Amino acid sequence: MTDRSLPAYPPASASAPAPTSASGPADGPTADAWHALGGSAALLERVSFHGPDAVLPSRLPVRRLARATVAACSLAAAELAALRSGGPVPEVRIDQGAVATAFVSERHLRIDGRAPVNFAPLSGFWQTADGWLRTHANYAHHRDRLLTALDLPADTGPERLAAVLRERPAAVVQERAYAAGALAVAVAPARDLALPLVEIRTVDEAAPRPLDPTRLSTEPPAEPPAAGLRVLDLTRVIAGPVATRTLALLGADVLRIDSPRLPEAEDAHADTGFGKRSTRLDLAEPTDRAVFEDLLATADVVVTAYRPGALDAYGLAPDALIARRPGLIVAQLNAWGWTGPWAGRRGFDSLVQAGCGIAAIESGADGRPGVLPAQALDHGTGYLIAAGVLRALTEQRTGRPGARHLRYSLAGTAAWLMQGIAPTADPHVLPNDEPYDPARWITETAAPDYGRLRYARPPVGYAGAPADWSRPPGHWGTDAPAWR
Repeated sequence: MTDRSLPAYPPASASAPAPTSASGPADGPTADAWHALGGSAALLERVSFHGPDAVLPSRLPVRRLARATVAACSLAAAELAALRSGGPVPEVRIDQGAVATAFVSERHLRIDGRAPVNFAPLSGFWQTADGWLRTHANYAHHRDRLLTALDLPADTGPERLAAVLRERPAAVVQERAYAAGALAVAVAPARDLALPLVEIRTVDEAAPRPLDPTRLSTEPPAEPPAAGLRVLDLTRVIAGPVATRTLALLGADVLRIDSPRLPEAEDAHADTGFGKRSTRLDLAEPTDRAVFEDLLATADVVVTAYRPGALDAYGLAPDALIARRPGLIVAQLNAWGWTGPWAGRRGFDSLVQAGCGIAAIESGADGRPGVLPAQALDHGTGYLIAAGVLRALTEQRTGRPGARHLRYSLAGTAAWLMQGIAPTADPHVLPNDEPYDPARWITETAAPDYGRLRYARPPVGYAGAPADWSRPPGHWGTDAPAWR
């Protein structure tokens, strides 16, 4: 690329229509998300919202995106719960305060009283010779690559980096960083992006659903809707782990698998590891690969969050997984969308905000780029991934068999936020001036591996929903590679 704009994308696929406005008991964004996931419009009557409106303030409709994604996930869980119990679909009642608190869960986390560091010193906005640049250098290897790309010594601090970047064009730095495996994106003006919210593909409709009926019984006593579900979690950072954290809340047996060659931040894992277990396998090593294949043989869901093609060499492309496990649900996430020259690039929520135009929209009076009040692309996409998995499971159990391949991107969620959601609430809904106090949705627990944890409670809300996770997080990568 020679300019600071993202490439043009093709129109959204027919399987995931571009969002449209809707009316009814649930607001337009909730209907949009539910429709994109293939849900019945009749169920939207079960959804309502309450709690403070004065949350997640921004120029873009972040509050409406946040509550819509949690509502869609909650409705998908309620739909599956009804299928398992044989009863009616429970009412879905979403508390906007709970949603706002959960969308910044990483900021509320305290580990024995200590607040995590969410952004490293070399992560942030930097003025360049012709505009602004956003960097992400939270991981040591990304920081080292960024400095290498700029021919700077390893001990470079923020002041020296700022001085160097002021002399260079943003697009030049962006491309040099990309070539070096670093993360830097030029801040771009707002534009229309033709990206779907989700793409859904059914594979081999004749294949049976893989779930062992004894693991997903509909017999009493009632269990959480995802109880018995086995999920292989191949995700990192926030969006994917939020999705699998939510599936764990709803009863799934979630096993996160990471490479021992890639570092992970313990603080990030403490935030998103609730309800899950975590192990490390080197898929390039035959013994570890055999262990993975044994896990896959009885898995029901695989969630991945790596760049397109990054896992293919290990036999983890969606069709290859489905060939070995017919009926599998595979959910994939990437940063920039699944087509176009940026599809294979690394990315994080903050970088997508910069590259898609959100940072420009949220800029201050001084022209400095701005940010959303939460990493809403990450969190929102996470709840949409969980919702898609739950809906796929429901469809498999109601006469629509076959594997499912779901694709999401942070840029797709960004496009929806910028173009698909009206900036104001529905006119017939009276504003709620209830004060917002996040402490109402924060609790504490003792975690053997971390000490005392203070954390945001889950926002999923339907009649009978679990109020908390079944277990606190353990240290990253320390569990046995086996199902419960």
